Amino acid sequence: MEVINDLTKISNPFRNAVVTVGNFDGVHLGHQALIRQAVTQARLLKGTSVVMTFEPHPVQVLNCDKQFPIITPYEQKIELIQETNTDVFVCIPFTLEFSVTPARTFVKRVLCDVIGMKVMIAGPDYSFGKNAEGNITLLKELSTTFGFEVIIPEWVELGSQRVSSTKIRKLISEGNVEEAGELLGRYYQIRGTVIHGKNRGRSLLGFPTTNLRLLNELCPKQGVYAVEVEYDAKTYNGVANIGNSPTFGDTEYGIEVHILDFQHEIYNQLIRVNFVRRLRNEKKFVNPEALALQIGQDVNMAREILSNSRGHKRSMSDD
Repeated sequence: MEVINDLTKISNPFRNAVVTVGNFDGVHLGHQALIRQAVTQARLLKGTSVVMTFEPHPVQVLNCDKQFPIITPYEQKIELIQETNTDVFVCIPFTLEFSVTPARTFVKRVLCDVIGMKVMIAGPDYSFGKNAEGNITLLKELSTTFGFEVIIPEWVELGSQRVSSTKIRKLISEGNVEEAGELLGRYYQIRGTVIHGKNRGRSLLGFPTTNLRLLNELCPKQGVYAVEVEYDAKTYNGVANIGNSPTFGDTEYGIEVHILDFQHEIYNQLIRVNFVRRLRNEKKFVNPEALALQIGQDVNMAREILSNSRGHKRSMSDD
């Protein structure tokens, strides 16, 4: 997959470009369906499948006074979209200046003139341009003027609910990582750099922990989770605690991961944590011994859960 972060680097329009545009935060089942359709349509036309997105997320620019943690950091988004066999990934730097681009101008000058769009694959609620003035109705009108086809797939639903980034964000915030994973089509993942902690895990509790400095992704609700940890091209089982360690009176919020059957020092290394299931709320124990006893129970429960969870995660190109 070719990755382009600057439109000026595109010297010629792509051949029979089939384009889908969006933030794709989460690259969930709904996003995957749009992208797969673009890939399929491009093959039929002997053309080029193009996924276009924006970085940073527009909400982070337009509402910079509000926190907006993202589901998938940019690097992970590229990795996930690459799994769909997309030909070209185009990321437009989203700025206040770009945000006032009129909808018609965006379609004509960017999608048609630069990208060479012949087909647009868009969700039913797709909006674009200054103040989101562009919608499906306008897109269909412009398709007649500029000579491209518009395809609007139906919503992707799982059970009785529509798959959406908003729904997934809510589930993760509530700690419902299992249901969020179903809508994502994979475990919800955070990634971060291993940092030094309070040095209590091994010496005081008997369970060495890895402490993380997070990127700008959404953190699940406080509590204890059964997780998978990816490090150095290998996957390990683990138990993660999200919170502020109330037994010790800490106020600093953080993430600690006890990686099962793992003895290596990995400070300053990047690891990926896949959330499989929430085990319990974080709670204050009367003493470290009581906490250590509970952690032992958490580890046993996590081992059982994780031994039965293999195979849940799949490649998006397997469909």
